[in-house]
Amino acid sequence: MIRKLFLNANIHTPVDSGRPAAGEDQGRLVHHEKGALLVEDGLIVEAGDEVKIVGLSLEKTIHQTVDCRGYCLIPGFVDSHTHMCFAERREAEFAQRISGVPYLEILNQGGGILSSVKSVAGASEDDLAANTRTHILSALSLGTTTLEIKSGYGLDLANELKMLNAIHRSADTSPVDVAATFLGAHAVPLEYRERPDEFVDLVINEMLPQVANQGIAGFCDVFCEEGVFTIDQGRRILTAAGTLGLGLKIHADEVHDLGGAGLAAELHAVSADHLLAANRENLALMAQKGCVATLLPATAFSLGKPYARAREMVELALPVALATDCNPGSSYTESMPFTIALAVMNMGLSPAEALTAATLNGAYALGMADRVGSLDAGKQADFILLDGESPAILAYHPGVSPAKAVYKRGEKVAG
Repeated sequence: MIRKLFLNANIHTPVDSGRPAAGEDQGRLVHHEKGALLVEDGLIVEAGDEVKIVGLSLEKTIHQTVDCRGYCLIPGFVDSHTHMCFAERREAEFAQRISGVPYLEILNQGGGILSSVKSVAGASEDDLAANTRTHILSALSLGTTTLEIKSGYGLDLANELKMLNAIHRSADTSPVDVAATFLGAHAVPLEYRERPDEFVDLVINEMLPQVANQGIAGFCDVFCEEGVFTIDQGRRILTAAGTLGLGLKIHADEVHDLGGAGLAAELHAVSADHLLAANRENLALMAQKGCVATLLPATAFSLGKPYARAREMVELALPVALATDCNPGSSYTESMPFTIALAVMNMGLSPAEALTAATLNGAYALGMADRVGSLDAGKQADFILLDGESPAILAYHPGVSPAKAVYKRGEKVAG
């Protein structure tokens, strides 16, 4: 049994009350200006006032003492929505979008997601795993200690399973905890463009059973949007996934208000993500059902679109999470500090609300809040030391990472 004592830390953390933080609780942090953390075999024994924690440690053998030098200590970031597993970047497409070509038009031309599908089909599993690991380690250096990665650039059984295997392998060779999500319904393949219901049948009858049998993905996601999948098609896919024991997520109301947020509430999805165009009534339904609203401000930034109405969601007592949406097309960033800065400066979240969104509520969006997301006793000692007086440094000093050191289960893994 290895015990470590982290002293002289300016601790800021949300507190896990057993459910995602919503409303006033979204911005409620515990602060210990002169704090300490006692860690045993990678798990938190207690975090709190230094005098109290030192007193507790006197009865135990301490194998290592770390001076945190007064740095701000916060939980490791939980990035609960990414597409980090891909084969090639789409830099030329980015230039198209900047020149004014709409994303859905690029998609209809065979670009966008379909471009990534082509490159993934031509890539080996080894190459995909190596590329994914590169993105994971980049995110780790910026403070992300837990993240989600979706498939969805396969769109057929063999390549979707290949992606999930690559995600699993990349996770095994990094210190980051990775949750995998099956997103076989990410786009309609060109060969099914005139018969999308047949592709939905393929996802339900062929892909989902094999994905469940493979045992890597914990969630199923679907992209409900004009030109992609309808609400009825999304309902069919997610209902089938639920019967196979997968958690439910949905890309909802990103460009048009199709009612994806309402579908998430109807099916008790763990989260609905994007929500730029979601209507207030459906957001309120999500709040009633305890669904997490995962917002992706870097995507709105990249696409030049209005940001999701985070302030309204907090007022509706809808728990808000933040994630990067790291992908080769619409949001190529692994940076949770950048994501937080955008949320504070452009979405009306306070630094405290944004920190909760990027840690505890992200953990709930992945069903992992029992292990990560806050500095509560019994959870993993995943935390970041920030060069700042408070979490406000993440928005106050944008465009850089204030992370001086990143710890995973009490071990320094970056910085």
